[in-house]
Amino acid sequence: MNAVASALSVSRPHLASSRQPVARRRGRQPTPDAELLAAIQALVADLPTYGYRHVHALLRRQAGRDGRPAPNVKRVYRVIEVHGLLLQRHAGGAETRRHKGKVAVDVRNTRWCSDGLEIAAENGERVRVAFALDCCNREAMSYVATTAGLTGEDVRDLMVAAVEHRFGPVNQLPSPIEWLTDNGSCYLGRDTRRFARDLGLVPKMTPLESPQSTAWQRRSCGP
Repeated sequence: MNAVASALSVSRPHLASSRQPVARRRGRQPTPDAELLAAIQALVADLPTYGYRHVHALLRRQAGRDGRPAPNVKRVYRVIEVHGLLLQRHAGGAETRRHKGKVAVDVRNTRWCSDGLEIAAENGERVRVAFALDCCNREAMSYVATTAGLTGEDVRDLMVAAVEHRFGPVNQLPSPIEWLTDNGSCYLGRDTRRFARDLGLVPKMTPLESPQSTAWQRRSCGP
C-alpha cells in the first residue's frame, strides 16, 4: 500500500478511503416466486374474498398433504402485494342501517315474543330461563327454567303453557299469532318451528344485532 501511494504521489489514507467495498449479499438467495404465484392465483380465482392469511392457511394445508415445506406467511403477503392481489381495505363510510321496526302492538294476542336469560345462583350453578310475553301489555304468560342448556323441547313446552294460559287446553289457536324470537338454536329447530305452526303460531325471527331483538323487547314492547 505504501509503495502504491508513493508511486501515485497520494497519501496512504486517501488511497485507502477511495477503495470501493465489494457488496456482499447476506443470507440465502431468494426463492423464485413463479410457482408460489401460480398457486396463489389458482386459489384466489375460486375464492376471491380470501385475504392473505386464508390463502396462506390453504397453501400450508396443501404443502402438508404433498410433503413439501410450507411457504412463509410474510413471503405469501409480499407476493400477493407485489402482484396486486390484496383485498381492498374497508374504509368505512357505509350508510348505517336504520332500525325502524316496531315490536309493540295495540291488540292482545296479535304478537307474542320469547327470549332467554341466565341467572347465577348462590351455589355456583347457573339457571337458564326462557319466557313468553305478549307484545301488547308485556304480560309474562309462561316460562321454563333449567340448569342445563335451553333446548327445543323446552321452547315447545313454553309455547304450550302460553297457549293454555290465554286460551285454555286447546289444540290450536283460534287465529294465528306471531311468535317473535331471536335466532337462537332452540328457536330455530325444524321440529320447534313445525310445532309452533301446528299450534297456530307464526314463527318470526328478528334481524341479527338489531335493536328490535327480543333482548330489547323486554324493555320496549309496551304500548
